[in-house]
Amino acid sequence: MNPLNTQKTYLITGGAGFIGFHLSKSLLERGAKVVGFDNLNDYYDVRLKTDRLDILKPYDNYTFVKGDLADKESVMRLFQEYSPHVAVNLGAQAGVRYSIDNPDAYIQSNITGFFHILEGCRHFPVEHLVYASSSSVYGGNDKVPFSTTDQVDEPVSLYAATKKSNELMAHAYSKLYRIPVTGLRFFTVYGPYGRPDMAYYKFTQKIMAGEPIQLYNNGDMYRDFTYIDDIVRGIENILCNPPAENEKGVRYKLYNIGNNKPEKLMDYVETLERCLGRTAVKEFLPMQPGDVYQTYADVTDLMNDYNFKPDTSIEEGLGRFVQWYRSYYGV
Repeated sequence: MNPLNTQKTYLITGGAGFIGFHLSKSLLERGAKVVGFDNLNDYYDVRLKTDRLDILKPYDNYTFVKGDLADKESVMRLFQEYSPHVAVNLGAQAGVRYSIDNPDAYIQSNITGFFHILEGCRHFPVEHLVYASSSSVYGGNDKVPFSTTDQVDEPVSLYAATKKSNELMAHAYSKLYRIPVTGLRFFTVYGPYGRPDMAYYKFTQKIMAGEPIQLYNNGDMYRDFTYIDDIVRGIENILCNPPAENEKGVRYKLYNIGNNKPEKLMDYVETLERCLGRTAVKEFLPMQPGDVYQTYADVTDLMNDYNFKPDTSIEEGLGRFVQWYRSYYGV
């Protein structure tokens, strides 16, 4: 396994996003050169994105470019000007439920935008393309834990369908143009500077405000919650280790990055209540369209290839998030 090479230039799309910010900060602290790319859209509070950037911009080895993945000319110019050794595509329209109301945003960002990244890697060759997929691709699969060898042909949301499409597109480009590509299926990532549309963040806001929290499927759901630091470590292990050719001659690999330990939603809420020192007012509702009952990552490949698996407990992870939340919002 090759260690992280800090002499290389890393392009990170979605650079002002949750995972993009934390990965950028970690790489910058280790001395690597990072180029961030983001359109700073208003899917959630833009101030959170600009505050993340304010932390990154003082680094001498950081460059931020504002632009949209759906604008092919901007993406091509990005690759041409900065000649990244490694491209990390974290830019995407996120959220399962939002995809029901605003499908256009997902096609523009996740399909058209990802196509432009692939074209950039084709015309300005990179040593490795790493991109974010999602545990959502597993849909309503009953077999657990979820393995990257499982069939994932029955998505239950457009968001999941776009992420599965990314995997197919990336495989085709890897085969056609010999681009080394690794896809990462992330499982419910949480932590400081996280996304306000995520359940744990909304729960915290509502509990602190004394408002009821909504628990779908009457709270009977399981999630493989993965702390942000574990996600960053997993990505950094992979960046300088492009896949070798598989049995079909394609340099392509998929990994799950999850905690390998699904938590019952009600236990997660109880842990959050303890961290906040407050009790939530709970509103129990039926399952929402696009939601899945359970996520559970099989991380055997990650352990075999990198001797690594996420291991941050929800007690530790939520404790760190609550500490950040109180400081950030002054509550």
